[in-house]
Amino acid sequence: MKMPRAFLWALGEVKSAAAIANMELGLLEPGKAMAIKRAAQSVANGFYDDQFPVDVFQTGSGTSTNMNANEVIASLVALQSEGKISVHPLDDVNLGQSSNDVIPSCIHLSAATLIENELLPALSHLVDTLDNKAKEHQDTIKTGRTHLMDAMPLSFGQEISAWRDQITFIHTQLQHNLQSLCKLAIGGTAVGTGVNTHPEFGTVVTRILSGNSGLVFTPADNYFHAISAQDTAVNISGNLKTAAVSLSKISNDIRWLSSGPLNGLNEIHLPELQKGSSIMPGKVNPVIPEAVLMGCTQVIGNDTTITLAAQSGNFQLNTMLPLISHTLIQSIQLLTTCSISLADKAIKGMQINHAKIAQSVARNPMLVTALTSLIGYDKSAEIAKKAYTENRTVLDVAKELTNIDEAVLIERLEPRAIVGDTKM
Repeated sequence: MKMPRAFLWALGEVKSAAAIANMELGLLEPGKAMAIKRAAQSVANGFYDDQFPVDVFQTGSGTSTNMNANEVIASLVALQSEGKISVHPLDDVNLGQSSNDVIPSCIHLSAATLIENELLPALSHLVDTLDNKAKEHQDTIKTGRTHLMDAMPLSFGQEISAWRDQITFIHTQLQHNLQSLCKLAIGGTAVGTGVNTHPEFGTVVTRILSGNSGLVFTPADNYFHAISAQDTAVNISGNLKTAAVSLSKISNDIRWLSSGPLNGLNEIHLPELQKGSSIMPGKVNPVIPEAVLMGCTQVIGNDTTITLAAQSGNFQLNTMLPLISHTLIQSIQLLTTCSISLADKAIKGMQINHAKIAQSVARNPMLVTALTSLIGYDKSAEIAKKAYTENRTVLDVAKELTNIDEAVLIERLEPRAIVGDTKM
């Protein structure tokens, strides 16, 4: 398992920014600095990924990958300058840096960029798709369910609005916590004291990274914290787990609602993406919700991995940085794909089975709840049970077992009136 592309991109960007920072601070001659920048950008752009064979499961500081990058960049400088410029992997490429501040910085840089450019737009797209579907069906009245049992009615739009606001919530949380990812350990070097680097190195590097990325990066408030712990990764992973839980809930609701067609709920029809069975002709499965559930299960497991990895720091350094990077990036990318797939391949083309929904609402014995203020709990329960047992409507049984005027019963038992304002 090799280090992910997003991490190698961040590593190239950090090395490039470090070279320019050292040049600005008068520590590296311009010719060498520009040559290192060109070579590092080649690494960032993915042209030499095959030159990074070091496994994710390596030294916990990621020193192997940092040294790998230093050596590749130094070799590229010689190659790209046709031997006219020579730089040392450590004295020049790694000048003012340590694996202990470079690798945590790459974790933050890669995660922040992926969240800003990929995950947040994907979540916004899902929110918009759900909002459109909720508005489309704000007047479609259906049976609600609690404990998997029939409950009071609501509109389909109201049900979908809950899904929409689950995703809106996590989008807001991630957007807020993105700020913590934009604080980088670079400049702290080995343990946080900044030994062997210029006092302004971290400030200059983060300014350069900000200009290249569109995000605002700054040096960490406390280098000792940024290098010894991975609390920000744990926090972000917790947000990602919440997103996975929300997407799982939505996907399972969709699976239940599309179950059937004869012996399930059969309230919605999903787009048919593939044959559902290799042996049962005509069977259609909820492919995308199931794919999303698997992706989310992986993300939830990844959160446990990140939690255990982050608590494995000792004294001045966390020693599971490559694993945290690999797992955090995977979770962000999985959730991005899950959100887009669920929006475009399931929810957007989802069709409502209006006939089945109307039939279920009409025979929902829980409609009797609207009569309890008139006839009491026990009489209402008697009506509900009789309606269910005899497969009759609540209105029909209520006319038989009460003296309430039929017009009043109709008014009280009208599902649309029970639901109230269906605007979300």
